[in-house]
Amino acid sequence: MSKQELVVLGQDTADDCCPTLLTAPLDEETATGLARVFKALGDPVRLRLLSMIASRNGGEICVCDLTPAFELSQPTISHHLKLLKQAGLIDSERRGTWVYYRLLPRTTDRLAAVLTRPGAPAESVGTTS
Repeated sequence: MSKQELVVLGQDTADDCCPTLLTAPLDEETATGLARVFKALGDPVRLRLLSMIASRNGGEICVCDLTPAFELSQPTISHHLKLLKQAGLIDSERRGTWVYYRLLPRTTDRLAAVLTRPGAPAESVGTTS
């Protein structure tokens, strides 16, 4: 596995708005950063972990509540969580023995912005055309 440093999306300034895929071609740096995030989301376990974290009431979840949902070892779950964290999708905080995870909405919002058609009506979101 490569040890390249991951670029965390969504940490730019407000005037640094990124184009959508349909308004302008992506530059190499933006495409590389987006590809890393999509790669992190490209695994069903990581996608389920992100969903469990994002949908949790209170906005965070203990790793002790994530691990039993999978037929995987704790080190494997930790590896998947590490990749989500490196991609800038989640953050964590250690409290005693346990680690709590929370979604970083700036990254998911940025992904949504990149994938949204300019001027698309809100009701068309989630439909196919």
